[in-house]
Amino acid sequence: MSATAPVATRTPDWLLQGEVGLCPCGCIGRRRKGSFVEKTLTGGAQLLRQVMFSEDVAARGGLLQRLDPRTKLVSLFVLLVAVGLVHNVGVLLAAYAVTLVLAAASRLPLGFFVKRVWLFVPVFTGIVVLPATLSVVTSGHVVVELWSWHGHPQGLTSQGLTSAALVVARVATSISLVVLLTLTTPWVRLLAALRAVGVPRMFVLVIGMAYRYVFLLLATVTDMYEARKARTVGSLGSGATARSFLASSAGALFGKSHHLSEEVHLAMVARGYRGDAKTLEAARFRPADALAAALTVALAAATYGGDLLVGR
Repeated sequence: MSATAPVATRTPDWLLQGEVGLCPCGCIGRRRKGSFVEKTLTGGAQLLRQVMFSEDVAARGGLLQRLDPRTKLVSLFVLLVAVGLVHNVGVLLAAYAVTLVLAAASRLPLGFFVKRVWLFVPVFTGIVVLPATLSVVTSGHVVVELWSWHGHPQGLTSQGLTSAALVVARVATSISLVVLLTLTTPWVRLLAALRAVGVPRMFVLVIGMAYRYVFLLLATVTDMYEARKARTVGSLGSGATARSFLASSAGALFGKSHHLSEEVHLAMVARGYRGDAKTLEAARFRPADALAAALTVALAAATYGGDLLVGR
């Protein structure tokens, strides 16, 4: 029998401490501040899921997926010009309804499509134009009185509300058209279409390389943060040490990306790359594309004509 007592193994306290259940009303427990590492990993994974979902949507056999990317690109430009010339909110809402119909015909989930359009830009635009709805900025008939100034009612004016609704509706419709194009066209074919319509080669090269290698850099960042997380016991925190790690990681990532860009460019030039995007499937202009182009011109004319007919 050994004279020495066996060493007792003991589980660390921080592993046994359970987190207090959080109440939605905030009266029980205290919500922890999220770590930047967790947020980065979650954001990177979410971005990859969105891109993979977009590629899957672009491969579906919907209405817009069957059209030639060059036809869709030129049609988008025509419709954007028509929407930019409209000054009636009702006509813009009708054009936005057409984009919803096109999204449904292209087998896009309407909930995803609407959230992607309205998640940031139109809402942000609404916040920017919000001061224009006040009588101190846009004079007119006060429909909602908020205060009075020397006996005169001040508040929201009908002219200001109309102008704000016009801007938001125009932005939402324009973004919907762009999202329709990007969700129904594979990225490589979209780049080839940009080059076919005369977009400068250097511009296409830059956005193509940025799109292709942003995921590689994202994977590098994820690996660096996961290694940091694996070497850390307990919470990673967000103090000075975390900020120092973030700054050093950004510097290391910049060095890696610069070195990688030179290697990739030399490898592409050695394999015959001359700046043009190549696709396995040759683009063909079919009768369906001619019909789509004719319908686009008719829709643009109807939109602008409807605006003139209804009145501004």
